[in-house]
Amino acid sequence: MSIIRITKQFNFETGHALYGYDGKCKNVHGHSYKLSVTVIGSPITDTNNVKLGMVIDFSDLKKIVKEEIVNQFDHATVFNKNTPHIELAKELKQRGHNVILADYQPTSENMVIDFAEKISARLPNHIKLYALRLQETETSFAEWYASDN
Repeated sequence: MSIIRITKQFNFETGHALYGYDGKCKNVHGHSYKLSVTVIGSPITDTNNVKLGMVIDFSDLKKIVKEEIVNQFDHATVFNKNTPHIELAKELKQRGHNVILADYQPTSENMVIDFAEKISARLPNHIKLYALRLQETETSFAEWYASDN
């Protein structure tokens, strides 16, 4: 039985600010993120299964990632919950904006760790998260690999 990796890509827009950072990213700004989600498993061999030949139906993977990541983070602003930006966050929330107060500094590195935990928890037992790639700009991205963790 072959082991296969499949990947689905997602796009979303998110703003953030890096509390305590010594560069421009301390200011509120946004990115057009590209998230690549790779899972690994064996294609279904049961000829009575409507998903014969699939590791996971791309639409099932899409549902998980949309619910856990894209719908939450798209057009949201993410702040570290311990930031002095908390007053700005409260003001934005009062004005109807989508604000996420994270338990971490919202760098691509920390976001990809958070995303890995959320996606892994929702995958069927016979499928494992293999890798995530979160691209922040055309030339900058963070990667998470299960084999490293």
